[in-house]
Amino acid sequence: MGATPRALRALVLIAGFHLLGLALLAALAAVDWAAYRWAPAGWALKFYVVSVLLAVPVVRGMLVLRTPRDEGVAGVPVTDADEPRLWAAVRELAARVGTRAPDEIRLTADMNAAVTEEARLLGLLGGTRRLYLGLPLVAGLTEAQLRAVLAHELGHYGNSDTRLSGITERCRVHVARTVDRFEEKSGATVAKERARQERQSARRVAKGRSAREVDTTGVGFTYRAMARLYTAYGRFCMRATQSGSRRQELAADLAAARIAGRDATASALRALPALDSAHEFYLSAYATLGVEFGMLPPRGEVFGGVRRLLDARADELAGMRAALPTEPASPYDSHPPAAERVALLEALPDDGRGAEETHPAFALFTSPEAVLVDVEEATLAPEALLMRRLDWPDLVHESMTALYLQDTEPVRAALRPTGTEDGATSAPGPNPAPGQGPGPGPGPEGEPAALLGDFLDAVDAGTAWDVVGRLPMSEEAAAATGRAAREFARTSLRRELARLTTAVLAKDGRARWQLSWSEPASLHIPDGYADALPAALDAAITDHPDTAPLRTLLKG
Repeated sequence: MGATPRALRALVLIAGFHLLGLALLAALAAVDWAAYRWAPAGWALKFYVVSVLLAVPVVRGMLVLRTPRDEGVAGVPVTDADEPRLWAAVRELAARVGTRAPDEIRLTADMNAAVTEEARLLGLLGGTRRLYLGLPLVAGLTEAQLRAVLAHELGHYGNSDTRLSGITERCRVHVARTVDRFEEKSGATVAKERARQERQSARRVAKGRSAREVDTTGVGFTYRAMARLYTAYGRFCMRATQSGSRRQELAADLAAARIAGRDATASALRALPALDSAHEFYLSAYATLGVEFGMLPPRGEVFGGVRRLLDARADELAGMRAALPTEPASPYDSHPPAAERVALLEALPDDGRGAEETHPAFALFTSPEAVLVDVEEATLAPEALLMRRLDWPDLVHESMTALYLQDTEPVRAALRPTGTEDGATSAPGPNPAPGQGPGPGPGPEGEPAALLGDFLDAVDAGTAWDVVGRLPMSEEAAAATGRAAREFARTSLRRELARLTTAVLAKDGRARWQLSWSEPASLHIPDGYADALPAALDAAITDHPDTAPLRTLLKG
């Protein structure tokens, strides 16, 4: 479909949005007229009020004609002087596509590349063009693959996709705004009714009567019904434009194959799903491992460290590249399935450019480490920028140690004197030893050792079984009785003693968590401790416990 038919279709969809609003206003007016003619005055007044409340979001949605301008993505704009090789590559590719190069290149922290254009007069006139390039994506591509990705994005400019997308976006935004207003009204109505019923129940209780259950069924129904109408129209708009959006992606793929080469374009498309999964895993398992405890990787490694994961798991990622998704990410995804796109490219005639260069994509950058630091500082929240920075081995060790200390909270709570609750005047922590103040909270030096000492004291005193009984347990363990219950408790006791012992050894440096980019972190315990620890734990959980071996081991 050419640019003109696509523009006309988008304008028809916008007109449909306004026609839907006019139809709803006409329906409300008809209800009010009927109420005026036949309903009692009191009921008619209620109809008028409801009609006005429902009409306001409809009218506001129809009158707000402006489409939000491109606010940009958090990142760092780079000039020709900053990155001459990158700009030269982009201008060369734009010339070969036959389109105007972007006015700005912005480096981001996303595993993605995208283009936008601030078109005017509903796309009839072009505007400022921006190319967004995610550094994590660059980290996973070769130079040839990155050129293919850039050619694909510039192909959207050549096909007027970015200029005309504003019209389609306007329809989507109008529908979303109107739905949000109706849902907001519905939520406010439900909250108001809930508060009213809760006040009534409180008054009933104060009079010695039973409270009534709060029931908001049906409250806000008219708002939700209006929202559903607009949601249905929004889905229709997305369905109507979906096929065109997917054709645009395929056309951009062909442009990239023509300019950057069939094999480079296909391999880049194969890499994208695998890189996206790897990036999500990296952020959760590595980059943000210590965020909860105020720790981050070294400067430039929050987003740049994904390179280490990609190198270590190259074989695993190669398998993921072979198994491409055959279904779109959602029924409304604007992109065809990756398998379909790759199959179409690989079915093209051989263009003689099959020998793909292996230079990393960062070779197009003057200083990759510097731009990684710049993007990090531009995209991280201010509080994150103030966090402590540690080298990767230290980050993994301290983060895993802190997680183990955090996991001791159930034991700490179970060791509190009976009746002590959070928020009481006594400080949280294990029972203080005679002559000492309250036990310290999580984190301070010596805390895990003090907590373990209290737990071992409970074992010696025969009260550890009561402590274990206050720990969280599975449904099966909670339902067990007799000997079975005792064995469940014994297993729980050993697990918590092992956890605390591990925390103590890691906290004082006798054990250390080892960083691995190819598998989960592992705890290295010196041979002398590793050999003696199982027997010491077993001795502490018998019916006649002996904690001396474990205490001796911890003093060693």
